[in-house]
Amino acid sequence: MNIRNGPKLDPPALRRRRQREEVLDAILLVARDVMRADGVAALSLHEVARRVGLRPPSLYEYVDGKQGLYDALFLLGVRLFAQQVERASAELTVDSSVAEQLRARLIQYLTFAHEQPDLYSLVFERPIPGFEPSEASMAAATELLAASRAAWASMLAGRELESDLTPDQSHDLFIALEHGLTALHLANEPHLPAGQGRFGGLIDAAVSLFISSWSNASPPRLRRNHR
Repeated sequence: MNIRNGPKLDPPALRRRRQREEVLDAILLVARDVMRADGVAALSLHEVARRVGLRPPSLYEYVDGKQGLYDALFLLGVRLFAQQVERASAELTVDSSVAEQLRARLIQYLTFAHEQPDLYSLVFERPIPGFEPSEASMAAATELLAASRAAWASMLAGRELESDLTPDQSHDLFIALEHGLTALHLANEPHLPAGQGRFGGLIDAAVSLFISSWSNASPPRLRRNHR
């Protein structure tokens, strides 16, 4: 949170806000530990409060019950994934090929799932029956999807790639491909990073297969070694 851009606060109010943010950060950190150990759906407010050192009713001063805690975690996941996308995009250039850009997309998605499995599940799956993100959190997720579609359209612009699909359809198809590959990787070898394992090692093959559907695009040369 950028306090400098908000209303001017007196020192005591500033300290209280910082203390509140520190406690909320601690709550989210502990909640993530619980979800990683016991599963996303097994999150317990009582256990979170115990580990943070609060009485369970005191948690409601920071989050609106379990649904509010899930919502805060969902928004955190969206923001961290956006940062993952930014880091991957920064490694590309205007001269990066379609194959290189597709490969970067697959790696960033698989990497996020490997490094943040709890938030990945909450953001990209539906592990909590009845949980719906708040309007603010859903707006952040929708904005991220819009940015992904815009980057996809930019990647295709000016390239003579033949396809019966619209840009949005091919984008959605690629989402299905990366999610399916990631789900199988997590189900079999979640300890391995992107680029390794039975399914995680299929990144280049998946890119080659996807690109081959565009007849005017040259399939990428498969790389044998991954880091």
